[in-house]
Amino acid sequence: MSIDNTKYRNYIFDFKAAAALFAGLFIGIMVLGLYTLFAYFILKQDYSEIQSSMVFFIVSYLCTVLFPIIGFDVFVMKSKGKKLNFNMQTRPFHVYLMIFPMMLGMMLVSEFLVSRIPIEGEFFGPLYDQMSDAFSTIATDTAGIYLLTVLFAPFLEEILFRGIIQKGLINKGVKPAKAIIFSALAFGIFHLNPWQTVNAFLLGLVLGVVYYKTKSLLMPILLHAFNNFISAYLLLNGNSESVTENLHLPEYYGLIVGIVLFSVSYYLFMYRNRIYYRE
Repeated sequence: MSIDNTKYRNYIFDFKAAAALFAGLFIGIMVLGLYTLFAYFILKQDYSEIQSSMVFFIVSYLCTVLFPIIGFDVFVMKSKGKKLNFNMQTRPFHVYLMIFPMMLGMMLVSEFLVSRIPIEGEFFGPLYDQMSDAFSTIATDTAGIYLLTVLFAPFLEEILFRGIIQKGLINKGVKPAKAIIFSALAFGIFHLNPWQTVNAFLLGLVLGVVYYKTKSLLMPILLHAFNNFISAYLLLNGNSESVTENLHLPEYYGLIVGIVLFSVSYYLFMYRNRIYYRE
């Protein structure tokens, strides 16, 4: 039986849809610029103070993720008299028992692979330092970090990359595997540095598969929040973002456990339980 036999085709992701996302992004960048000018001239903050505040991080994030979603809704959906909405239904408990171990397994595999990427050198060194400096400027705002990474990011990014791009491609007739890979690749590139790009791409594959099979955007949102919570907690309370390093385990242990955990969970999820939902 085909996994995806849905007739739910409210929209497709094509050139017009991509243009709408970029139009929303452009408007968001303009809004961010206006906010910066407001903080500088009205609030009398200097540029370094503005760009190092958690408020600026949250505003800049919303401008670059929320505004493209709004652009898609306005220029694609509302222009056709349609409403952008997503299935947010829960699923049976046994589904959670498969998708969370699968996500954890991929997190461990990704952690090992990302650790192979250099953090020093003429190319990687400055990028890594820039990423570290960006986090260190907001590391003292624990509540803000959790708000941004565990609430805003999972909800908005899953709407954008899985709900709009992946689902829109499948609705357009693109093969599900290609749609999942493309959305995961876009998700990875969105993170703008080699370490997060690789990590986001691999995790995006899991998020895409889960959304494709369960037809509920709530499932990848929960998995995304799960990953981000662990990462944020380890960064704020541990020695690093690495699970194995914080547990004082050899990296290859994490890789082996991750492969086994992912493989078993993926097999059960994809082939043994006949999980199939219509939208």
